[in-house]
Amino acid sequence: MAQITTLDIEQLREVAMDDRALMRELVDALIDDTSKQVALLELAVGAEDGEQCKRLAHYSKGACASVGASTAASLLRTIEQRAAELDFVECSMALNRLAEEVSLLRQEASSLE
Repeated sequence: MAQITTLDIEQLREVAMDDRALMRELVDALIDDTSKQVALLELAVGAEDGEQCKRLAHYSKGACASVGASTAASLLRTIEQRAAELDFVECSMALNRLAEEVSLLRQEASSLE
């Protein structure tokens, strides 16, 4: 089983064409956007709105995957799948782990300076 990382620096470097400033900009934008999506997902999970959960998770999953935030993308995939099954307990658990993952992304982003 492949190890899932918080941030795949090699993938990020490839996406940003090895431009450190662009790498930092992409990660900062991802963190800001994902943080906003976490807040919206918390509301959707609390309201047990499966369609909204799926939509929000799907949107963020793609953004995370594209820059190498593999763990966050995996958690969002879980939320998307569990929301489709109306399993809001699992959605909530994955959402809590996602919030922790965003904190880890913030820490890793500081090393890009």
